[in-house]
Amino acid sequence: MDLSNLNFLAILVATLSTFVVGWLWYGPLFGKAWMSAVGVTEEDLEKGNMTKIFGLSFIFEFIMAFNLAMFLTGSPEAAEQMSAGTGAFYGFLTGFGWIFFALAVNSLYEDKSWKYIFINGGYWTVSFTVMGLIIGAWI
Repeated sequence: MDLSNLNFLAILVATLSTFVVGWLWYGPLFGKAWMSAVGVTEEDLEKGNMTKIFGLSFIFEFIMAFNLAMFLTGSPEAAEQMSAGTGAFYGFLTGFGWIFFALAVNSLYEDKSWKYIFINGGYWTVSFTVMGLIIGAWI
């Protein structure tokens, strides 16, 4: 596996971008709707182990950004053709085409609401689009 085309600073920034998108998405944009769909209150959320949640989230999201970077720039040919727009496009396809619908299938079996599906699937679609944009721009 050739890692020479990967920009690890771009992967790190792409990872951190998911926290910024998440702060906006699950905060001022859809925070109340998400809590309603999940059935939790702010008090419930405050009981969580934030060190564990944010630490593991960082690791998992780094792995996701690394994998996206491998798809986008893992070969010299792919790296030569990469741009911010192309990265954003493929990030969108990843987020919407794979992640959104994988979450939707699980959510259907878990009897979750459409609101839950659209909020969580939308978050991952936007997050992967931004990650792809960052990785594509920094090649």
